Amino acid sequence: MGTSKTKAQNRYIDKAYDRINLTTIKGDKEKIKAHAERCGESVNGFINRAIKETMERDGANT
Repeated sequence: MGTSKTKAQNRYIDKAYDRINLTTIKGDKEKIKAHAERCGESVNGFINRAIKETMERDGANT
C-alpha cells in the first residue's frame, strides 16, 4: 500500500500542487525526455519552464 513517508508526501503534493494530464503524439515523449535531459532538467521541470516562458512571452498576467 505504500510507506508512511510516501503517504505523507502524496498528501503534501495533493495540497500544494495541481496535476495536468498531458497527452502527446507517439514518439514525442522520448524526444521531450531527451531534450529535458540535455538541458539538465526533469521532464516536469522542462514542461513547467516551457509553459512559464511561453506565457511570459505572450504577456499572460499570472
